[in-house]
Amino acid sequence: MLLLLYMLLNPDLNKTKPAVIVQARMNSNRFPGKVLYMLNNSPLLKYLLGSIDRCKSIDKVIVATSRDIKDEPIVGFCNEHNIECYRGALNNVADRIREVITTFKLDSFVRISADSPLLDYRIIDSAVNVFLSENYSMVTNIFPRSYPKGQSVEVVNSKMFLDNYPRFADEDDFEHVTKYFYRHHNQFDIHNLAADKDYSDISLAVDTPEDMNTIKRIIFKMKRPHWEYLLDEIIEMSRA
Repeated sequence: MLLLLYMLLNPDLNKTKPAVIVQARMNSNRFPGKVLYMLNNSPLLKYLLGSIDRCKSIDKVIVATSRDIKDEPIVGFCNEHNIECYRGALNNVADRIREVITTFKLDSFVRISADSPLLDYRIIDSAVNVFLSENYSMVTNIFPRSYPKGQSVEVVNSKMFLDNYPRFADEDDFEHVTKYFYRHHNQFDIHNLAADKDYSDISLAVDTPEDMNTIKRIIFKMKRPHWEYLLDEIIEMSRA
Protein backbone atom coordinates (compact mmCIF):
# COMPACT_ATOMS: atom_id res chain seq x y z
CA MET A 1 0.00 0.00 0.00
CA LEU A 2 2.82 2.41 0.89
CA LEU A 3 4.61 1.58 -2.38
CA LEU A 4 1.44 2.24 -4.39
CA LEU A 5 0.92 5.56 -2.61
CA TYR A 6 4.55 6.53 -3.26
CA MET A 7 4.17 5.76 -6.98
CA LEU A 8 0.94 7.76 -7.19
CA LEU A 9 2.66 10.74 -5.59
CA ASN A 10 5.63 10.34 -7.94
CA PRO A 11 4.13 9.79 -11.41
CA ASP A 12 7.53 9.83 -13.14
CA LEU A 13 8.16 6.41 -11.61
CA ASN A 14 5.26 5.06 -13.67
CA LYS A 15 6.82 5.96 -16.99
CA THR A 16 7.49 2.95 -19.14
CA LYS A 17 10.67 2.46 -21.10
CA PRO A 18 10.33 3.59 -24.69
CA ALA A 19 10.74 1.44 -27.76
CA VAL A 20 13.33 2.29 -30.36
CA ILE A 21 11.88 2.79 -33.83
CA VAL A 22 14.50 2.37 -36.55
CA GLN A 23 13.47 3.90 -39.88
CA ALA A 24 14.82 1.74 -42.68
CA ARG A 25 14.20 1.47 -46.39
CA MET A 26 16.15 0.31 -49.44
CA ASN A 27 14.96 3.16 -51.67
CA SER A 28 17.61 5.88 -51.56
CA ASN A 29 18.29 8.29 -54.42
CA ARG A 30 21.98 8.74 -53.60
CA PHE A 31 22.78 5.24 -52.34
CA PRO A 32 20.14 2.57 -53.08
CA GLY A 33 20.32 -0.51 -50.84
CA LYS A 34 22.66 1.12 -48.32
CA VAL A 35 20.72 -0.26 -45.34
CA LEU A 36 21.80 -3.84 -46.12
CA TYR A 37 25.16 -3.02 -47.70
CA MET A 38 27.61 -5.74 -46.68
CA LEU A 39 30.53 -4.52 -44.63
CA ASN A 40 32.95 -7.05 -43.13
CA ASN A 41 30.39 -9.80 -43.85
CA SER A 42 27.62 -7.98 -41.96
CA PRO A 43 24.85 -5.77 -43.34
CA LEU A 44 24.98 -2.13 -42.28
CA LEU A 45 21.71 -2.43 -40.34
CA LYS A 46 23.24 -5.14 -38.15
CA TYR A 47 25.90 -2.72 -36.91
CA LEU A 48 23.28 -0.28 -35.69
CA LEU A 49 21.12 -2.96 -34.08
CA GLY A 50 24.17 -4.50 -32.42
CA SER A 51 24.83 -1.20 -30.69
CA ILE A 52 21.18 -0.58 -29.74
CA ASP A 53 21.07 -4.04 -28.16
CA ARG A 54 23.46 -2.73 -25.49
CA CYS A 55 20.98 -0.09 -24.31
CA LYS A 56 19.62 -0.56 -20.81
CA SER A 57 16.94 2.13 -20.99
CA ILE A 58 14.70 0.80 -23.75
CA ASP A 59 11.91 -1.77 -23.94
CA LYS A 60 12.17 -3.13 -27.47
CA VAL A 61 13.38 -2.37 -30.99
CA ILE A 62 11.04 -2.08 -33.98
CA VAL A 63 12.29 -1.69 -37.53
CA ALA A 64 9.82 0.49 -39.43
CA THR A 65 10.10 -0.11 -43.17
CA SER A 66 7.71 0.27 -46.08
CA ARG A 67 5.27 -1.93 -47.98
CA ASP A 68 7.28 -1.35 -51.16
CA ILE A 69 8.51 -4.60 -52.72
CA LYS A 70 12.08 -3.26 -52.64
CA ASP A 71 11.96 -3.45 -48.84
CA GLU A 72 11.28 -7.19 -48.76
CA PRO A 73 14.98 -7.86 -47.96
CA ILE A 74 14.68 -5.72 -44.81
CA VAL A 75 11.69 -7.79 -43.69
CA GLY A 76 13.65 -10.96 -44.43
CA PHE A 77 16.60 -9.69 -42.38
CA CYS A 78 14.33 -8.87 -39.44
CA ASN A 79 12.61 -12.26 -39.59
CA GLU A 80 15.96 -14.03 -39.70
CA HIS A 81 17.16 -12.17 -36.60
CA ASN A 82 13.85 -12.21 -34.66
CA ILE A 83 13.48 -8.43 -34.81
CA GLU A 84 10.08 -6.75 -34.71
CA CYS A 85 9.28 -5.26 -38.11
CA TYR A 86 6.42 -3.06 -39.26
CA ARG A 87 5.60 -2.06 -42.83
CA GLY A 88 3.90 1.23 -43.64
CA ALA A 89 3.92 4.02 -46.19
CA LEU A 90 7.06 4.44 -48.28
CA ASN A 91 7.29 8.24 -48.45
CA ASN A 92 5.02 9.33 -45.60
CA VAL A 93 7.43 8.32 -42.87
CA ALA A 94 5.49 10.22 -40.21
CA ASP A 95 2.41 8.12 -40.93
CA ARG A 96 4.54 4.99 -40.76
CA ILE A 97 5.71 6.08 -37.30
CA ARG A 98 2.13 6.92 -36.30
CA GLU A 99 1.02 3.41 -37.22
CA VAL A 100 3.86 1.86 -35.24
CA ILE A 101 2.91 3.91 -32.18
CA THR A 102 -0.73 2.88 -32.33
CA THR A 103 -0.10 -0.75 -33.29
CA PHE A 104 2.38 -1.36 -30.48
CA LYS A 105 0.62 1.02 -28.03
CA LEU A 106 3.78 2.96 -27.28
CA ASP A 107 3.78 5.68 -24.61
CA SER A 108 7.02 7.04 -26.03
CA PHE A 109 9.58 6.13 -28.63
CA VAL A 110 13.18 6.75 -29.68
CA ARG A 111 13.51 7.68 -33.34
CA ILE A 112 16.68 6.44 -35.04
CA SER A 113 17.66 6.39 -38.70
CA ALA A 114 19.07 3.19 -40.15
CA ASP A 115 21.88 5.13 -41.83
CA SER A 116 23.67 5.46 -38.47
CA PRO A 117 25.73 2.24 -38.20
CA LEU A 118 28.15 3.51 -35.55
CA LEU A 119 25.61 5.23 -33.30
CA ASP A 120 26.92 5.27 -29.71
CA TYR A 121 24.22 3.51 -27.67
CA ARG A 122 25.26 5.53 -24.60
CA ILE A 123 23.71 8.60 -26.20
CA ILE A 124 20.39 6.77 -26.39
CA ASP A 125 20.61 5.79 -22.72
CA SER A 126 21.47 9.36 -21.72
CA ALA A 127 18.57 10.83 -23.69
CA VAL A 128 16.06 8.26 -22.41
CA ASN A 129 17.16 8.68 -18.80
CA VAL A 130 16.60 12.44 -19.04
CA PHE A 131 13.24 11.88 -20.70
CA LEU A 132 12.08 9.41 -18.04
CA SER A 133 13.24 11.53 -15.11
CA GLU A 134 11.66 14.78 -16.32
CA ASN A 135 8.44 15.88 -18.01
CA TYR A 136 9.81 16.88 -21.37
CA SER A 137 7.75 16.37 -24.52
CA MET A 138 10.91 15.51 -26.41
CA VAL A 139 14.58 14.98 -25.65
CA THR A 140 16.85 15.44 -28.64
CA ASN A 141 20.47 16.09 -29.53
CA ILE A 142 19.90 17.96 -32.80
CA PHE A 143 18.21 21.18 -31.60
CA PRO A 144 20.73 22.66 -32.05
CA ARG A 145 23.04 19.97 -33.36
CA SER A 146 26.41 19.53 -31.68
CA TYR A 147 26.73 15.77 -32.22
CA PRO A 148 27.86 14.42 -35.61
CA LYS A 149 25.31 13.31 -38.16
CA GLY A 150 24.86 9.59 -37.65
CA GLN A 151 24.64 10.12 -33.88
CA SER A 152 21.15 11.67 -33.85
CA VAL A 153 18.69 10.60 -31.15
CA GLU A 154 15.15 11.79 -30.45
CA VAL A 155 12.98 10.55 -27.58
CA VAL A 156 9.37 11.55 -28.22
CA ASN A 157 6.18 11.51 -26.19
CA SER A 158 3.67 9.50 -28.24
CA LYS A 159 0.61 11.49 -27.15
CA MET A 160 2.25 14.73 -28.24
CA PHE A 161 3.07 13.18 -31.60
CA LEU A 162 -0.39 11.71 -32.19
CA ASP A 163 -2.21 14.86 -31.06
CA ASN A 164 -0.23 17.03 -33.46
CA TYR A 165 0.04 14.69 -36.44
CA PRO A 166 -3.22 16.06 -37.97
CA ARG A 167 -1.53 19.48 -38.07
CA PHE A 168 1.36 18.29 -40.22
CA ALA A 169 1.24 20.13 -43.54
CA ASP A 170 4.69 20.57 -45.09
CA GLU A 171 6.37 17.81 -47.06
CA ASP A 172 9.24 17.92 -44.56
CA ASP A 173 6.80 17.16 -41.74
CA PHE A 174 5.91 13.83 -43.30
CA GLU A 175 9.37 12.92 -44.57
CA HIS A 176 11.43 13.96 -41.54
CA VAL A 177 8.82 13.17 -38.85
CA THR A 178 9.80 15.72 -36.18
CA LYS A 179 10.31 18.91 -38.21
CA TYR A 180 6.87 20.21 -37.14
CA PHE A 181 7.87 20.19 -33.47
CA TYR A 182 11.11 22.04 -34.06
CA ARG A 183 9.36 24.60 -36.23
CA HIS A 184 6.80 25.19 -33.46
CA HIS A 185 9.22 24.61 -30.59
CA ASN A 186 7.66 27.35 -28.44
CA GLN A 187 4.57 25.17 -28.08
CA PHE A 188 6.45 22.15 -26.73
CA ASP A 189 8.82 21.32 -23.92
CA ILE A 190 11.89 20.21 -25.88
CA HIS A 191 15.17 19.50 -24.12
CA ASN A 192 18.42 19.38 -26.09
CA LEU A 193 21.48 17.32 -25.15
CA ALA A 194 24.75 18.97 -26.11
CA ALA A 195 28.03 17.21 -26.83
CA ASP A 196 31.20 18.14 -24.95
CA LYS A 197 32.47 19.79 -28.14
CA ASP A 198 30.85 20.99 -31.33
CA TYR A 199 31.02 18.05 -33.72
CA SER A 200 28.25 19.29 -36.01
CA ASP A 201 30.62 19.51 -38.98
CA ILE A 202 31.37 15.77 -38.81
CA SER A 203 29.24 13.14 -40.55
CA LEU A 204 29.10 9.52 -39.45
CA ALA A 205 25.87 8.91 -41.35
CA VAL A 206 25.74 6.99 -44.61
CA ASP A 207 24.03 9.01 -47.35
CA THR A 208 26.41 8.34 -50.24
CA PRO A 209 28.99 5.74 -51.34
CA GLU A 210 31.66 8.20 -50.20
CA ASP A 211 30.15 8.17 -46.70
CA MET A 212 30.34 4.38 -46.77
CA ASN A 213 34.05 4.60 -47.51
CA THR A 214 34.47 6.66 -44.34
CA ILE A 215 32.60 4.06 -42.29
CA LYS A 216 34.66 1.29 -43.88
CA ARG A 217 37.88 3.08 -42.95
CA ILE A 218 36.75 3.39 -39.33
CA ILE A 219 35.56 -0.20 -38.98
CA PHE A 220 38.73 -1.64 -40.52
CA LYS A 221 40.72 0.15 -37.81
CA MET A 222 38.70 -1.35 -34.98
CA LYS A 223 40.28 -4.04 -32.83
CA ARG A 224 37.23 -4.52 -30.59
CA PRO A 225 33.47 -4.86 -31.24
CA HIS A 226 32.26 -1.56 -32.66
CA TRP A 227 29.86 -0.87 -29.78
CA GLU A 228 32.75 -0.74 -27.31
CA TYR A 229 34.19 2.39 -28.89
CA LEU A 230 33.21 5.75 -27.42
CA LEU A 231 32.13 8.55 -29.74
CA ASP A 232 35.41 10.44 -29.26
CA GLU A 233 37.35 7.37 -30.35
CA ILE A 234 35.19 6.94 -33.46
CA ILE A 235 35.61 10.60 -34.38
CA GLU A 236 39.37 10.31 -33.98
CA MET A 237 39.45 7.29 -36.28
CA SER A 238 37.35 9.15 -38.87
CA ARG A 239 39.97 11.90 -38.98
CA ALA A 240 43.07 9.72 -39.16
